[in-house]
Amino acid sequence: MSGLPEIPVLDLAPETEALWDELMAAIQGVLKSGRFIMGPNVKAFEQEAAAYLGVKYAIGVNSGTDALVIALRAAGIGPGDEVITTPFTFFATAEAVSQVGATPVFVDIDPRTFNINPDLIEPAVTSRTRAVLPVHLYGQAADMDPIMELARKYNLKVIEDTAQAFGGEYKGRKLGTIGDAGCFSFFPSKNLGAFGDGGLIATNDGEIAEKARMLRVHGAKKKYYNEVIGYNSRLDEIQAAILRVKLPHIDQWNEARRQAAKRYDELLKEVPGIITPYEAPYARHVYHQYTVRVMDGKRDKVKLIIDEQGIGTMVYYPVPVHKLPAYADNNCRLPGAEQAAGEVLSLPIWAEIAVEIQKKVILSLKELPA
Repeated sequence: MSGLPEIPVLDLAPETEALWDELMAAIQGVLKSGRFIMGPNVKAFEQEAAAYLGVKYAIGVNSGTDALVIALRAAGIGPGDEVITTPFTFFATAEAVSQVGATPVFVDIDPRTFNINPDLIEPAVTSRTRAVLPVHLYGQAADMDPIMELARKYNLKVIEDTAQAFGGEYKGRKLGTIGDAGCFSFFPSKNLGAFGDGGLIATNDGEIAEKARMLRVHGAKKKYYNEVIGYNSRLDEIQAAILRVKLPHIDQWNEARRQAAKRYDELLKEVPGIITPYEAPYARHVYHQYTVRVMDGKRDKVKLIIDEQGIGTMVYYPVPVHKLPAYADNNCRLPGAEQAAGEVLSLPIWAEIAVEIQKKVILSLKELPA
């Protein structure tokens, strides 16, 4: 089979269509204003996002990756430091640590949640450890209480990678608001997505907020009076305007994803060899991805057969970060992450996905050869 799948892994068209008039009005408003960089929509979106998340400060940046880099630097992380994080994540998590001159230290995952295992963090702490960087993978909260307890014990910063979990919760608190800073991505495929790259840093720490604002504009509090080496990392005015249209709908969209996940759970009960996603009792999972485990070494075969039926699936992620060439010299073995990388398969999900589409996806799994 060639070309696009009949059922994509993500369909953004219904969301865009439903908001078309508002989106076009927002975009045209920016074009007519002539203010394209750091204009009123960026300021307004930062205020609205901060209010939604329940934090004092929200700083718009160019991408989720930049959010991580700038948050780490704003928290004082730099050369010679170690940051404990998960190997089962997108490369940008560890890459950001390396970009600020620090060293990522990988510890294994909880096999149920795919997130960093808090029980393994303390043994990895050394005299050089300065921060923990948990990831709320697939929209599921990492277990933050033990992480925060350890951070207090060892005087560590906690930077949350919340790129996949905007609107997700941990014990009733919005993800990205529990540590010293939370980092968000507005890549188009995210639950709250822009029409290009975009990111956000959320924090209650005034010093981190001030440093982050300075770093995103070449290290200057006042234009042309640069104090440190920074970045050109600003959230575009058009993207901010688009995100302002979408933000009021995020809870509704996330709840629709949760309902779609429940339908998948029910439909998959009759399918052998598939483990459905686990929702931790402390979490409100927002299912950026609906990711199953395909057992008995059959994942790649299953994916190929489903893809050939015109159903889009994705593997997030086929190689854990500690096994990628950039970090392969660390020689660590993390069996939980390595096993997950060989078993995970993300099925189609979006807020408006129809029951009939989900049934077709599951039918393709039921008809697989033994």
